[in-house]
Amino acid sequence: MSVLIQGSQLREINLGRGVESKASGALDASTTPSLFTITGGEVFITAMWAVVTTAITVANTVTIQANPTTGDSAAIVSGDLGTTDTAAGTVLGTDDNAAFARNGKPAQAVVSTGTVELDSNGTSVDGALTVYCTWVPLTDGATLVAA
Repeated sequence: MSVLIQGSQLREINLGRGVESKASGALDASTTPSLFTITGGEVFITAMWAVVTTAITVANTVTIQANPTTGDSAAIVSGDLGTTDTAAGTVLGTDDNAAFARNGKPAQAVVSTGTVELDSNGTSVDGALTVYCTWVPLTDGATLVAA
């Protein structure tokens, strides 16, 4: 008798647990909404990508950043998404310089207790993103959940 492994089981074995952020909604220049919350230590984000849910048409820089409870914030991926319109449905990964890339490879990062945030760098953003990630704990008991 053969045993079949389901797609969800293969993803978890290869990439870790999956989680989806809530849609960002339009970003006000003064807000930095949390996408994910990390508790209990360090986790390895094995893959992070975004899907544009509402077109981004105004020139601006958007950054997905780690904001640990202790330590410095650091960009995971960043880039201008509106100078050349980014249509709804576009999948955003990263390039070799940690800049957003259409259909780019997923970003990876080690993040610590705190949050992963979406920063519009002081500019209002007219579109919206949903961010997805897979992760594994590096510290026993560490977790990552949607904020």
